[in-house]
Amino acid sequence: MKSYRKDYPRPQLVRDGWVNLNGKWDFAFDDENTGEIKGWQNALPAQTVINVPFTYETKMSGIGDETAHENVWYSRKVDVDSAKLTAGRILLHFEGSDFYTRVWVNGALAGSHRGGYARFSLDITKLAKAGENTVVVKVEDSFDEQQPRGKQRWIKDNFDCWYVQTTGIWKTVWMEYLPADAVTAVKLTPILAEDAIEIECDVFGGDGLVLAADIEFGGVPIASATASVWNGHVRTKVDLLSTAVTPRGIKLWSPENPDLYDLTLRLVRDGETVDEVLSYFGMREIRIDGDKILLNGVPLYQRLILDQGYWRDSHLTPPSEEALIEDIDKIHALGYNGLRKHQKTEDERFLYWCDVKGMLVWSEMPSTYVFSDYAVQEFTSEWMEIVRQNYSHPCIITWTPFNESWGILQVKTEQKQQHFTEAIYYLTKAFDSMRPVIVNDGWEHTISDILTLHDYEESGRIFFERYSKYKDDILSNKVYHSRFKSALADGYAYRGQPVLISEFGGIAFDDSGSADSPAEERRTASGVTFTDDDSGWGYGNKVKGEEAFIKRFDDITTAIKELPYVCGFCYTQVSDVQQEINGLMDIDRNFKVAPEKIREINERQISICYMP
Repeated sequence: MKSYRKDYPRPQLVRDGWVNLNGKWDFAFDDENTGEIKGWQNALPAQTVINVPFTYETKMSGIGDETAHENVWYSRKVDVDSAKLTAGRILLHFEGSDFYTRVWVNGALAGSHRGGYARFSLDITKLAKAGENTVVVKVEDSFDEQQPRGKQRWIKDNFDCWYVQTTGIWKTVWMEYLPADAVTAVKLTPILAEDAIEIECDVFGGDGLVLAADIEFGGVPIASATASVWNGHVRTKVDLLSTAVTPRGIKLWSPENPDLYDLTLRLVRDGETVDEVLSYFGMREIRIDGDKILLNGVPLYQRLILDQGYWRDSHLTPPSEEALIEDIDKIHALGYNGLRKHQKTEDERFLYWCDVKGMLVWSEMPSTYVFSDYAVQEFTSEWMEIVRQNYSHPCIITWTPFNESWGILQVKTEQKQQHFTEAIYYLTKAFDSMRPVIVNDGWEHTISDILTLHDYEESGRIFFERYSKYKDDILSNKVYHSRFKSALADGYAYRGQPVLISEFGGIAFDDSGSADSPAEERRTASGVTFTDDDSGWGYGNKVKGEEAFIKRFDDITTAIKELPYVCGFCYTQVSDVQQEINGLMDIDRNFKVAPEKIREINERQISICYMP
């Protein structure tokens, strides 16, 4: 893509004037929370050095302390170009910092942000000076179950499928020079019915500005448009058939053909370009038609895999851009056309490469684990930030704000929690009318565009019989589809939506070397049985050897594919994560079984009825 810059943090709004602030920062723990009283915001008495953006809990940070510290501080010197300072604005960007972050520049408070998974930006123009500047950051975190935390543990030790906490800066920090008049945000909406792209921008600057949009495909100019900026906002629609790239019309984005258009946006004042940014977009439509999910008007069968995005030495933080690309390529090699990014908002560079490589993505909100007024407020605010920030990526085809009733444990019966899920559904739809929204993936759905079920049954025959014989009873809430869990909350009915098995499998190898090795059979909070021993855990019984693994994988995957009313599946999971060892790869991304065998099963055409 014309806009691509290696390691650029926000690939859909690209300028050349940026400075990557990752690397060595002074660092200090503040366990007594006395740093502000002592004036650390002015000058931090560093205890050590940390390698940003890796959190102190990780090996790659240079610290590797997994104990909880609720208050942490960072500081570094930043050089500011004097000419650029006087000519425009300076923004300080944080792609991710968990949980409550405050930033000082030269001793003055620049701003703050709550939430660990949404990015934020601060205008530091008035606080910066030419030459050397001191940036100090304080981040407060806790084991509070009311804050969106995803897979981060809230007790001292790891348990079940919850892992080491993530505290502080965990994504890229960078500085950007902007002109006085500048584009600050872009929202791109493909409209296939009109062969057009709708462009909306937020803008710094006063009256008299015009936005010029120039679109190319493969280096060939396609279309242009202009529109006037009004009150810091501009919207225009561009017809892509004014100069068709092919005789048959526009290029569509799909997993098979992930075609993308280049977009150049220029702000013009009195005929002179005062700002220019590069972006891109894909023309695709995702919608529901009865019990089918359609991509560009064609039924879409989704072969998804659960992706938690953890690495051994860097935890939630990708160790590099190359590591993100490797994950996508290996998921493709396994025969999947999409992934469910589970309980995490991934680095935007990952979404860029999913756009480029044609990987479908379900975007999920990290859960809270207690329902309260505070939890509702924090969840709602951060979720809407995430939706707005990632809206324009064509790879994202589904929003998934809730998972397995986490944070809404009484949603089956309690109207207050049901109303909360409905509010999030409609808020999401108010901003994004295109994509399906799944409310409470896997368990008791309220209002939801897709009905998704989680089931870790080991036997393909039992799986097939359950969802064939009891289909109507499951979808009408007369029987549980999984242990103690119904498909719908009380007061809600199945409305003919598409049905998808969005978690299954989770097969782990028994590497103990002995069939008689001690193991403990336990149930998760969801009632799902798993086997746990010193080597880690997986769902159901562990298997010995590749042959046994392939047989079970084939058995259950084929059973799902044989269900005529099910329009896709999501296998658990891509790679091992700390104590959870049920990945198709280990945590270092080594395949456990030959990927071509998994790919053949996933892509194999099926008959109309299940055969054992």
